Amino acid sequence: MKSLGLFVLAVGLAACTGLGTDLKTPQVAFVGLKMLEADVFQQRLEVRLRVANPNNVNLPVKGLDVDMELAGEPFAHGISAREFTVPANGEAEFDMIVTANAATAVIQLLSADLKSREDIEYRLKGKLSTHLGMVRSIPFNETGTLPIGSIIKKKVHKPE
Repeated sequence: MKSLGLFVLAVGLAACTGLGTDLKTPQVAFVGLKMLEADVFQQRLEVRLRVANPNNVNLPVKGLDVDMELAGEPFAHGISAREFTVPANGEAEFDMIVTANAATAVIQLLSADLKSREDIEYRLKGKLSTHLGMVRSIPFNETGTLPIGSIIKKKVHKPE
């Protein structure tokens, strides 16, 4: 009976270790953002991201740490402890709050000559935190483009 317990433990540990070595990096894409509040020093933005899981196991995300660039320049940073699960071979969208330096962000966007372009390039760098097997964090570095019109959507404030 004791050897059966050791066998089950060994198989379980081997399965957990296998998850760490065969896990493919999920893809993180920028969907859009809304301005929540702004002052002279910073902006708080709600960012919508999509995580695509290329693995054949569910990906339980425990949090996300992301740095965003727009038009090749640092734009915003955010950390979220929001938990969600990305289904196996599927995707999930979620919102998180990021902080940008208002003056720097405006200067960067204006200097990017946006009038002559329909799209703007973005880069997302960071890590997904998880407790999947032996994996505790998965780094990512994704690039893409967004239509200029979808970058800032003002949040409508209702009068109180």
